[in-house]
Formats: sequence, C-alpha cells, structure tokens
Amino acid sequence: MPTVTFTPQDASGRTAPQPTRKPVPAAHPAPVLDVVIPVYNEQADLEPCVRRLHTHLTRTFPYPFRITIADNASIDATLAIAETLQAAIAEVAVVHLDQKGRGRALHAVWSASDAPVLAYMDVDLSTDLAALLPLVAPLISGHSDLAIGTRLSRDSRVVRGAKREVISRCYNLILRSTLAARFSDAQCGFKAIRSDIAAQLLPLIEDTGWFFDTELLVLAERAGLRIHEVPVDWVDDPDSRVDVRSTALADLKGVVRVGRALATGALPVSDLRRQLGRAPLEPSVPGVPVGLPRQLVRFTGIGVASTLAYLILFLLLRGVAGAQAANLLALLLTAVANTAANRRLTFGVRGRTRAGRHQLEGLVVFGLGLGLTSGSLAALNALANHPGRLLELGVLVGANLTATVLRFLLLRAWVFHPRRQQA
Repeated sequence: MPTVTFTPQDASGRTAPQPTRKPVPAAHPAPVLDVVIPVYNEQADLEPCVRRLHTHLTRTFPYPFRITIADNASIDATLAIAETLQAAIAEVAVVHLDQKGRGRALHAVWSASDAPVLAYMDVDLSTDLAALLPLVAPLISGHSDLAIGTRLSRDSRVVRGAKREVISRCYNLILRSTLAARFSDAQCGFKAIRSDIAAQLLPLIEDTGWFFDTELLVLAERAGLRIHEVPVDWVDDPDSRVDVRSTALADLKGVVRVGRALATGALPVSDLRRQLGRAPLEPSVPGVPVGLPRQLVRFTGIGVASTLAYLILFLLLRGVAGAQAANLLALLLTAVANTAANRRLTFGVRGRTRAGRHQLEGLVVFGLGLGLTSGSLAALNALANHPGRLLELGVLVGANLTATVLRFLLLRAWVFHPRRQQA
C-alpha cells in the first residue's frame, strides 16, 4: 500500500486525503482495529516501536488490524523508514501530512479509516501493550464509545518525575473544576474510539495539537457517551520532545475556549445527544425520578459552598448593617450564584436560552428562603433580647437547611423540569 499524503484544504487547518492507494486484494480482510502512531522526527524509535507493536498484535489480537504511521512533516529519515516498514509488513500503512500537530494527524487518519475501531498510541510505547486489548474490547463489543488509558488510577503503575506528575494532576484538577470533567486522565497517549462516534465528534473539534484529546473527551462526555477507562503501566520517556511550558499554555487556552463555547451554546451538545441517541432518559417506572442521586450529590455540594459563602458575607455585612439587611444582601448574592451553578452542574442546562427566566424563577425561590430566614431572625429577636452572634448563626443555619430542601424540590419540579426546558 503506497503512502497517502494529506495536504491543507482551507485556512481553517482541516486536511483532506489525496490517496493513491493500490487496489486491496479481495482475500485481504478489512481491519477491525486501526492503530495510529503520530510521529515527528522519530527516525530512531519508529522501527523498533512498529515491529514490537506488530508482533504484539499478531500474537494477542484475535481480529484483523492495521498500524498506520502518521508522519507529521518530519524533516529527518522518519518518512523513509515508515515507507520501508510499509513495504515489509502487510499490516502497516503510512500517511504523510505537510503540517505538524498530533490532533491534525489523528483527525485526518481517523476520518479516512475504514476500521470500525480507531486507536492511537505514542511512538515511545510508554504504555504497556498488555492494556491494548482491554482498551479496545469494550468498543468492539459495542458496550462503550470511547476508551482511555489512565495513569491516575489506584491500579495504575507509573514511573515518571515529580514535575510531570504534578503538572498532570493539576491539569486534570483544572478540567474537573472548570469543565466539570469526570474522566481521570486527559493526556495519556493511549486512546480508542468507535469510528461511527468519531464521525460525529471530529467535525466539532478545533484543536490540531495536544489539546485535541481533551476537547474530544469533554465533547464526548457532554454528549452522554460512555467512556471506558483502563488502568495502565506507564514509564516516562526521558527523551520526550514535548515542550511542557508551551503545551501547558496551549491547553489552558483550549480550556477557556471550550468553556466559553459550552457556556454560550456554540457547541451543539443537545443536538449531538439527540443524534447519538443519548437524550435524557425517561422514567421507566412512573414516579421514579431519573438521575436523582447524582443531582442530590451535586446540589448538596453547591449548597454547602453557598451556605459557607452566605455566612461569610453575613458576618462581613453585619458589621456595617443590621441583621435583616445583612441577611438580605448575603442571601441575594449567593442565590444568584447558586441558581447559575445548579442550572449548569446539577440539572445540566447550558447556553443562554431561558437563562433570564431561570434566574427570575430562582429569585422567587429565593424569596421563600428569605421568608424562612428573616422570619427565624424575627422570632429569635422577639424571644431573646440582643441574642449572641453564635445563636444567630445557629438559627440561620437551621433555617437555611430547611430552605435548601425546599429549594431543591422547587428547582427540580418547577424551574428546571425537563418538560419546561423543551417548551
């Protein structure tokens, strides 16, 4: 099979294949798995990597496979070595791109592949190949949509320096706190995806570099896809050419861009969920709510944070205003933030559509909470002259807990009820 060259199609950086493939013999089975190895100036590591991977797949993988070397505009002998391997091994193919970028390479090769399951791994083979079959098996069976290797599981065994360990964990913590990501390891170079899912997601992904993985996973998670995680044994490559500083800055810019797109509705997540058949589930048994445990956990977390913020604001404002005025201002400020957080994180409503209405209805719920807390303060002052601050705070905490239960019920059954969002 001759080398396939990909060249830029337009100013957006998307690439289009210009293949000059030989006809494939009819007896040659179509691959079930296509493993892509993106490379840039890897003349030393490429041949041993491909031969080791080919030997492993030949011995352990029970289906036809292909290994695709995606050359990212190398300027050394990488492409020549890749073409030599292609000529020597029937299961090896080569794709050459005129521009660098791991994301660009994966987008190009995955878009053109005829295999139902697509994967990629780094050329240094830092990840133990024993994890490859567990990675792709759930995709072949149809149980999962994507699969990732994770170095952050308790069952993973990882050898790497403290600097990379800290950076990796901090980055994944940023993803959890800013994009509400639930997958554990965005950066491990060991992932797989079903081709029908890739066809839906790839056109929506903008990044052509290292942030490609994160953007793919965040979009998949928001679309309701099932992501399978495999603990891996991983040994850091001391000769890695990744520029940690520039990659980290590019990743942070990507986080801001994707976060803004999700907040404004620029990413059509709802449409994608419908196309993929991942719309919210309807109750199978009347009266049994869907997603209640998860909503309760998130609502409780947001409620705890809101209560702490409310108490801090109340104490700060209490010094310059009366108890009732401090209660009003503190509750109003935290109520607006609470509604916005629950809208997005607890009930999964995103974009600006109906955001104003939700805040207005949230203020109605806030009014009920204000009535409970203000009434509690009024009753306390009627029963005791000049009550102490600790007693005031205790009464307010009790009133807020009651108001929180009422708030959850009203937000779930009224403000963010699924049927009202579709109206």
